Amino acid sequence: MTDIWIQPTGGALGADIHGVDLSQPMSEATYDRILQAWSEHLVLRFSGQRLDDPTLLKFSARFGELDRAPIAAAHHERIETGVDKECEPWISVISSVKKNGVPVGGLGSHELVWHTDMSYNPLPPRASLLYALEVPPDGGNTGFLNMYAAYDTLPDELKRAVEGKTCIHDSSRNSAGELRKGFQTTFDVRKTPGAVHPLVRLNPLSKRKALFLGRRPGAYIHGLGVEESEKLLDAIWAHASQERFAWYQKWRVGDLVMWDNRCVMHRRDAFDEEQRRLMHRTQIIGEPVQAG
Repeated sequence: MTDIWIQPTGGALGADIHGVDLSQPMSEATYDRILQAWSEHLVLRFSGQRLDDPTLLKFSARFGELDRAPIAAAHHERIETGVDKECEPWISVISSVKKNGVPVGGLGSHELVWHTDMSYNPLPPRASLLYALEVPPDGGNTGFLNMYAAYDTLPDELKRAVEGKTCIHDSSRNSAGELRKGFQTTFDVRKTPGAVHPLVRLNPLSKRKALFLGRRPGAYIHGLGVEESEKLLDAIWAHASQERFAWYQKWRVGDLVMWDNRCVMHRRDAFDEEQRRLMHRTQIIGEPVQAG
């Protein structure tokens, strides 16, 4: 199990891990190599896996304590999702599949904005893991952005502008723009609900700095007027979302992709709503966000 092969994608981030079956017990040596590759490449892909929900949770838990799944959108009804009952609290179902006209899971088939998973929480997840059970023949690709590289290449005036600044991360809507259960629409961004985090985040282990942006909608930079905040956020996002910082995952059944949620943003391409796409996602509890 220690004879694994790490193949970088050649993009701004990401690597394939070959030669490991995640359904089998894993040695500490193999785990250490995976951990080292994850630190270097930020996004890892394990192809051809066959995982049930308990096994997915067991592998995920090697990287830290499991975080609970996020709150569903307001219109999402309680329905049988197919998730193992004991695993339900920790697994998010990302799905376009419907049963009797009711969605099984969330986020549907539409395009999703660039975002950081659950950054509206005081302790955002350290990592997310997404496992493909069903995929459409085309579309639904997931893009990832390297926020270390985005920060390192910020123009000097933008680096000065973001230094010491904090930003609200909207908790009322998901990455598809859907209002979550228990929330009301907020029209003043200064009153957006959600955690407040530094715009520049320091990795406590590597000491590297990354932009930490969450989602663009609903964001507000504390201490600035609304117009000034919007202008600065637009400039930061225009820089951070450049394709030179990105790599895209084209899904196949059995792919498990994990990413460092502290320094990686992601988004999904839209696809035909008549096509089936079913994913199970886990999250790892993170540490307090440290300003860079």
